[in-house]
Amino acid sequence: MTKFLLAVHVIAAILAIGPVAVAASMFPPAARHALAAKTAATAAATAAAHATDATGTLRLLHRICRVYAVVGVVVPVFGFATAGEMGVLGSPWLIMSIALTALAALVLVALVLPAQTALLEGKPAPTARLAMVTGLFNLLWAAVTVLMIVRPGSTTGA
Repeated sequence: MTKFLLAVHVIAAILAIGPVAVAASMFPPAARHALAAKTAATAAATAAAHATDATGTLRLLHRICRVYAVVGVVVPVFGFATAGEMGVLGSPWLIMSIALTALAALVLVALVLPAQTALLEGKPAPTARLAMVTGLFNLLWAAVTVLMIVRPGSTTGA
C-alpha cells in the first residue's frame, strides 16, 4: 500500500504542481507583453488584434493556475497518507516539508492568483512583484522536492 500511495503522491505532484509552476512563471512576461501590446494598440489596428491574443494567453495561464491549484490539494492528501503508512509523520524533514508546502499554498492563493486577477481586470499591478512572488512559490516547491528526496535523518532516506 505504501508504494501505491507514494506513486500517487509523486504523480500528483508532477501533474498538478508542475503546470502551476510553469503557467505562473509564464504569466508575468506574458502580462508585460500584453501591456506593451495594449499601449501600442492605440497606434495601430493590427496591434489591437495582437493585444487581444495576448489577453487570451493571460486568461489561459491564469485558468491553468487556478484549476491546477485546486487539483494540487491531492498532493498533500496522499503525502499525509504515505507518511502515515511509513510511520514518519513526526520526522523533522516532513514537518519542514509540510510547513513549506503550506507557505507555498499561501503564496499562491494570497499573492500570485490575486495579482494575476488584478492584471486581467485591468487594475494596475506591478509585474515585477508578481514575477518575484511567483519565483518564491517555485523556490518553495523546489525546497520541498529536495526535502522529499534527501529526507535528512530518515531511516528510509537516501
